[in-house]
Amino acid sequence: MFRSLGLFNYRLWFLGALISNVGAWMQATAQDWVVLTELTDHDATAVGITMACQFGPPLVLVSLTGWAADRFDRRKMLMVTQSLLGVLSVVIGVLLLLDVLTLPMMLALAVAFGVVNAFDSPARQAFVTDIVGRSHASNAVALNSASFNMARLIGPAVGSLLLIALGSGWVFVVNALTFLAMLTALLAMHRDELQPRAKKGSGTGRLADGFRYVRGRADLLVTFAIAFLVGAFGLNFPIYASTMAVEFGRDADGYGLLSSTLAVGSLAGALMAARRDRARLRVVIAAAGAFGIALIVSAMMPSYLSYAAVCVLVGFASVTMLTTANGFVQTTTDPALRGRVMALYMAVIMGSTPVGAPVIGFLADAWGPRAAIVAGGVSGIASAVIGGIWLVASGRLHRPDGDTGFLAFTIDETRPITVVTPTVAPEEFSDAGAQTTPIRAMLDEDDEDPAPPRRR
Repeated sequence: MFRSLGLFNYRLWFLGALISNVGAWMQATAQDWVVLTELTDHDATAVGITMACQFGPPLVLVSLTGWAADRFDRRKMLMVTQSLLGVLSVVIGVLLLLDVLTLPMMLALAVAFGVVNAFDSPARQAFVTDIVGRSHASNAVALNSASFNMARLIGPAVGSLLLIALGSGWVFVVNALTFLAMLTALLAMHRDELQPRAKKGSGTGRLADGFRYVRGRADLLVTFAIAFLVGAFGLNFPIYASTMAVEFGRDADGYGLLSSTLAVGSLAGALMAARRDRARLRVVIAAAGAFGIALIVSAMMPSYLSYAAVCVLVGFASVTMLTTANGFVQTTTDPALRGRVMALYMAVIMGSTPVGAPVIGFLADAWGPRAAIVAGGVSGIASAVIGGIWLVASGRLHRPDGDTGFLAFTIDETRPITVVTPTVAPEEFSDAGAQTTPIRAMLDEDDEDPAPPRRR
């Protein structure tokens, strides 16, 4: 479960990310509560619009950010983006302390956060494989998710307490300080132990390579479709938790507790994913369906505590789906195109929010938060249906001979999935022909990294 922590660089990364993520969750809690209660009069649509401003840029800038993640040194790129994110947190904190922040200003700053995150996210996701190599990538991605959700246990609770004790401005200032942990980790890494990267050509013509690659992978298209539907309409936890906290008559501490209960299940899901030797698409499909069912059940809960209890299941299913999908994309993608493909994936996850968050916010305002949660649950079930149709159409789901039971179906794990790969060097991929290669063969070839990191 913890094998990636045997690598010195990854231990630094894990610790720096954990501290930084605690601050990020503190800020997320403060931001949503400020918009809902300080800048508006409990306007859930405004929360959705703020989320749209923050998560829209990754979708708009996907080609540029993916190209940058493959073109430039990811470690140096992350040092720049993490520094900028810290500066933006200070700006919001100061404006709140001076009591001059308005909703339009918050929306503009949310866009700024989104632009920087658009460059940060694909570089950060791809950099994990640079640290551990492809053979450890699935485990490292799952441990990253565990770090993220460990922080989710702590951050919202601490953030809500700071909101009450010190005020919202100081939450943003404290978050800015936590970025120093990630910057320190990046500076302290042993650069000679990072994985060597394939040389890539330059030029705008290379920006479309990621699109071509994904278009030639039916399994990735299914993964992206699931990620889009769930990301747009299902993963709107700030709206669900804040509006349900208000519905049950709770204050900021009640909102923070709901975020932490989600994290309990999320952490369990991430650790379970870390135990698996390989990320599988069937797990993504099953988890999407379970996520949808859990959301709908949570909408029926009559009390605050019962709703919080079901949130544990919601968190478990959502992180199982997201972590497995992330690991599947990373471990089955050509290394020369990983940055661009991950930029597309992050654009689908984060960029779908502008599509769904305002809709979910409107539903919460017009028909109540329970209706909004049910809509999110339907998106999860619809995603599972799409995945199930692909399993049947691809010939992977079949009934064993002689077995007539209603649920007597198995999934053929040995059936190869074709991958569009370049027939020449990666830098010539844009003008090259393509061939198909089984994913299983690609994974077997990558069981030994060309230059595995040393253990310390």
